[in-house]
Amino acid sequence: MSEASLSSADDKSLVSAAKAGDMFAFEELVARHRDKIYARAYSMMRNEDEALDLSQEAWVKAWQRLKQFQGESSFGTWMTRIVINLCLDQLRRHKRQRAESIEALDEESGGVERQMPVVTVNPTERLERAELRQRIDQALNQLSYAHRTALVLHEFEHMEYKEIAKAMECSIGTVMSRLFYARRKMAVLLADLRKSE
Repeated sequence: MSEASLSSADDKSLVSAAKAGDMFAFEELVARHRDKIYARAYSMMRNEDEALDLSQEAWVKAWQRLKQFQGESSFGTWMTRIVINLCLDQLRRHKRQRAESIEALDEESGGVERQMPVVTVNPTERLERAELRQRIDQALNQLSYAHRTALVLHEFEHMEYKEIAKAMECSIGTVMSRLFYARRKMAVLLADLRKSE
């Protein structure tokens, strides 16, 4: 494909060309969807470096699996699913490491509380955001892993309960309960943030 036809082509044509080995067509797809995929990773990980690593890993996976992409959903949706799954895997790893390190601390010191570091929230200095976005970010940061993930997948990804249950390896009832508590906590946190300003 020529440069002009690349930028005017729709995603479907670019995917076909990329499947046939056209690297420039794939690069055009990356350029089109890069920001959205990074934003998804960031909304789940709350960490810029991790979001960057995981979104890059998602593009590598997409290139490797492109032949499997059947086109039932849009390319953007397919990419989003890849990055969400990578983020969920990473969050599960964090959870395991945290549990292991807390157990180890407990055995060594006879008490976790004294050893816990002071956690400072880092509200994305480098990303200039609108006030509301910043408030939402601050509130999301204060949710637990399970509540935040359920909320992001449902509200931002528009995933159905059964898809979220499968992705998070829990029951649909658990997803509903997590969403209920996450929304309630967000409402309280956002009200508090408004008051404190």
